[in-house]
Amino acid sequence: MRRTALATVLVACVAGALAAWSLAAPAGGTGSSAVQATAKKKLPPLPKEIKEKKKWTVGVKCDTPPFGYIDLKGQNAGYDVEIARWFAQFAFGNRSRVSFECVTTATRIPALTSGKIDLILATMTYTHLREQTVDFSTPYYVATGRLLVPNGSSLRVSNLAGKTITTTGGSIYDRWITKCFKDTKSLLFQSPSLALAALKEGRADAEMFDDSFLLGVATSDPSLRLTPDKFLKLPWGIGIAKGNTAMKKWVDSRLAILKKKNEFLKILKRNVNPTLFDAFKDNVPGPKRTLKYPATEELELACP
Repeated sequence: MRRTALATVLVACVAGALAAWSLAAPAGGTGSSAVQATAKKKLPPLPKEIKEKKKWTVGVKCDTPPFGYIDLKGQNAGYDVEIARWFAQFAFGNRSRVSFECVTTATRIPALTSGKIDLILATMTYTHLREQTVDFSTPYYVATGRLLVPNGSSLRVSNLAGKTITTTGGSIYDRWITKCFKDTKSLLFQSPSLALAALKEGRADAEMFDDSFLLGVATSDPSLRLTPDKFLKLPWGIGIAKGNTAMKKWVDSRLAILKKKNEFLKILKRNVNPTLFDAFKDNVPGPKRTLKYPATEELELACP
């Protein structure tokens, strides 16, 4: 009976987060004009392996609204998914020429290195450690770490000693807790949604993750709140097989087109609730906004 109740609560919370983010389907036909406008420019050619397949296979999150999730029609949707559809439009003039594989934080790099997917477009924070295994595109989003706690909690980043913090295994937060909070216990899961369930069940004192996920949860669930702490403001990149320079050149050149045309902002606006849009509008690249990766690992994982 208790398991049923907890499952019901979690489903309601995730559904609430979806509603809070107001996840709208991308407008049709947005890609054609941009592709035609750039057709005369000399751009890196489509990598041979994609040209031969005549479609993309992209790894995306399926439980992380508004970036990658399954909508009420059972279709992949979200900010990352729209970017993947832009790639299909650029490559083939048809935004449907892409298939999606659901990946988690732990499985996304193995899916790429094994050849199961062509690209990782799955809320992947750039780290120097990950760059040893995969290449990264230029940044296409920047997220900030936050702490989600029950309403009555007084927990802050400054007093995590002796507490249990839940997050995703292999994430930047997993590494940060291990490095900077020696007396803090980590409770690790494959997805932020599973970590959220652990928090709501009382198995953890807080969930640590990107604001891109936690703000939607805190907005929709009155029993939870975000602490004022903000940390680990780091960009996301698209994961590319190590050494595939043709793929990286193609991806970076098309991201540059989206940046120049301010399409990232438009994509974000289509995928978030208008009441939350202002909180995130500076997190995407634009004509006058360039995101940069941290120069050193020390800056990347600096302790508070």
